[in-house]
Order: sequence, then C-alpha cells, then structure tokens
Amino acid sequence: MKHIIPVLALSLLTLSASAQQPNTLTAKEKKAGWKLLFDGKTTQGWHTYLQSEASPAWKVENGALALDQEAKKNGAPGGDLVTNDEFENYELSLEWKISEGGNSGVIFGVHEDPQLKATYLSGPEMQVLDDAKHPDGKYEKHNSGDLYDMKKSTKYAAKPVGEWNVAKIRKKDGKLTFWLNGVQTIETTMGSDEWKTLLENSKFKNWKAFAQYPKGHIALQDHGDGVWYRSVKIRLL
Repeated sequence: MKHIIPVLALSLLTLSASAQQPNTLTAKEKKAGWKLLFDGKTTQGWHTYLQSEASPAWKVENGALALDQEAKKNGAPGGDLVTNDEFENYELSLEWKISEGGNSGVIFGVHEDPQLKATYLSGPEMQVLDDAKHPDGKYEKHNSGDLYDMKKSTKYAAKPVGEWNVAKIRKKDGKLTFWLNGVQTIETTMGSDEWKTLLENSKFKNWKAFAQYPKGHIALQDHGDGVWYRSVKIRLL
C-alpha cells in the first residue's frame, strides 16, 4: 500500500505536465499540418469585417480574443472579427466561452464585399450561446453546436456558462461536420437535397449570397455580448 500514493501522485503530475497549453500546437499537430490562426497575444491575422484592422472592441485578454463591451460603451466600434485569409477545405478547431445571457457564433464561408454589410449574409454559422438564459435558447436550431437556424444538433453538448467549450468544424468539398466537446452535433452536405430542404425551411431561403462561396473568411461574431475565443487553429484538407 505504501507505493500507491507516490505512484498516483506521479501519474497526476504526468497528466498535468502533458496537458496542452492554450494557443499552442503539439509536435503531432504540427506534423499533421495544423497552424494557429491566433497567437494568443495579438489580433495579427484578423480584421473587423470590411475594415483594414481589428476594432479596438476586440482585445486580447488572458490569452483569448475577447469582445470588450465596456470599450463599445465608451465608443469603440464593434463588428465581427474575420480572418485575413480565406479557406475552402479545412478542419477548424477553437475554444469558446460565452458570457451570462450571451450570444455569438463562428461563421464560415464569409464573402467580404461592401454590398454585403454583415458576415452572416454569406456565411453559415455554428451557434455559440448561453442556451439557458439567452432568448434564442428557446428556439430549435438556435442552440450551441447547431447549424444556426438550419439544423439542430443530434445531441446537446455545451458546457455551462463560464467554462471553455471545444468546437470543431470540418468542411471538405461541401460536406460539413460539427463537433462540440468531442460530440458530433451536425453532419450535412452543402448543395445536397437535404441542404436545399434545410435552406428552404430557414430564414436564409431568399438570401442570394448565403452559402454561395466555397472559399471564404472565418468570422467570430459580435452579437453585442461578451465572448472569448482561444486556441484557434486550422488544418487545410
């Protein structure tokens, strides 16, 4: 029995030491082609939609991209934060944390055009939400992990407000797969018969630019609430 405690302690220390730090890549990830989209320190590689750089409302806070509502109240312009680069076939992984009663989203396939004044006019969205306290939480297809307003998650997988969630989007030749905290929540193929039905039954059915761009920017949504993103990384397919 005297050996059990030291062995257990060693196991816990090993587990702790092997835990990956936010905004880093393991050797295995680097070999597989993963790249960081956020360095954990600056907004380099990002800009506010239709702007040349990131709005002051988006700042780096404790290693996370944070939407600062106080800054907005003091006059700093907001807006969705988008990648400088465009992507077509990829796996995207990130962690998010939402404020109490908050709403945000990860929008992809975003086309940047002055005639399109918002990211969501062209890009589908993986919902980010305080499902319990935001009004959207009462609506089907509006909960965390859903393909927003198009398809409901097969299983609810979000963590409570204040905890970090790990989200993953895989987009390959139009096939979409979402995971939230290791649980597959969505699978569908853009342009398929199922997709056309989902689109017809959504608010986007008459939006001419919606989901029309195979290659586009990735956006973090400013929906007017506090939200944090970190460990944003991508692997091209």
